[in-house]
Amino acid sequence: MSASTNGTPYGTIPPASPLPQRRPVSLPRLAQMRAAGEKITMLTAYDATFAAVADAAGVECILVGDSLGMVCQGLHSTVGVSLDDMCYHTASVARGLHRAQATAWLVADLPYGSYQESREQALRSASALMQAGAHMVKLEGGGWTAPTVQFLVERGIPVCAHLGLTPQTVHALGGYRVQGKDDVAAATLRRQARELQDAGAAMLVLEMVPAALAAELTQALTHCHTIGIGAGNGTAGQVLVLHDMLGVNLGKMPKFVRNFMQEAGNVKGAMAAYVQAVKDGSFPDNQLHAW
Repeated sequence: MSASTNGTPYGTIPPASPLPQRRPVSLPRLAQMRAAGEKITMLTAYDATFAAVADAAGVECILVGDSLGMVCQGLHSTVGVSLDDMCYHTASVARGLHRAQATAWLVADLPYGSYQESREQALRSASALMQAGAHMVKLEGGGWTAPTVQFLVERGIPVCAHLGLTPQTVHALGGYRVQGKDDVAAATLRRQARELQDAGAAMLVLEMVPAALAAELTQALTHCHTIGIGAGNGTAGQVLVLHDMLGVNLGKMPKFVRNFMQEAGNVKGAMAAYVQAVKDGSFPDNQLHAW
């Protein structure tokens, strides 16, 4: 077999360059970042390669989101994603991070129908995701979910909650609409956020919530780190769907998303630009969140 110009056989992937040393991301590390005023970055990933690239670009948290139903499977919503689907993709991502000696914190979504029946069902589903390689599981909704969160946390499973626009219940919400705009809805979100923190949730995704309300909740939740998506820049961190920020989604681009690929020209550069923009506060733009 002939050799390429860099000395490796054609068809062989050259050894990866050593990753720069970075402290492993953990719950204590995320708390330290928040205390220091450093924004937390999160991106979705669904396979080994993109997860390793995201970690190398400096992303602290990788979310294996049930958004894979839409961007990988071509579904119209996340409702059709199964627990087996989530375990498969979580295991793929975890292997990619392990092979790359990566340090990112790995969060996996509990899909629709895998935790609503009972706390025991939620424990079985969360255990499957943890065994697949997740460090934390995420579930949607407030009110009834607080006892489930407490049940999981007491059994050693870190939990990320999710309020605002909750895609698994988008039909009940009447579509992809901003949540918490009126006084009653905002009061409900405040109450649910406090209950989830008290139950032990260590992170809270706030999706399509008015920027002022998201910032208020961030200040009020002292030991639950808020991660915003379409919720302004006052949260403790930000998350985007990978395909959205690369400009390759199949549907209409949400107005709060920036196409970082267009700016950077390659995937790793786009991810690094996203990390930098979140860290320096230039993304997101609060003017796009004056709901």
